[in-house]
Amino acid sequence: MKHVLLVALGGAIGAVARYGLATRLTSEAPGASLPWGTIAVNLAGCFLIGALVGASQSRDGVPEMARVFLMIGVLGGFTTFSAFGLETISLLRSGAHGLAALNVALQVAGGLFGVWAGWTALA
Repeated sequence: MKHVLLVALGGAIGAVARYGLATRLTSEAPGASLPWGTIAVNLAGCFLIGALVGASQSRDGVPEMARVFLMIGVLGGFTTFSAFGLETISLLRSGAHGLAALNVALQVAGGLFGVWAGWTALA
């Protein structure tokens, strides 16, 4: 039961953080053609999960309860892969095939780089 509560609390924190960051980035770039809020959240989430894995392996480790709270809860609530899928399909349906491809490239390559960078930074 403790794990479930940690995931729920972390998920709420992550979701609020995602909403705040995505809203701020969207409001600062009105009319932007790419979903910069979603891109920023996904890249940050990838970096942070990589950093947590790196810290787990290189230091005294990250306690199980902290991993459950941070990785499953906070980062699970924070990252927005479903929004990424919806926004990419929306770009494709609107005929913006180049922007859809750029969105996929930025988020997939950037996300993989973020995991590597976070892992490497704290390993």
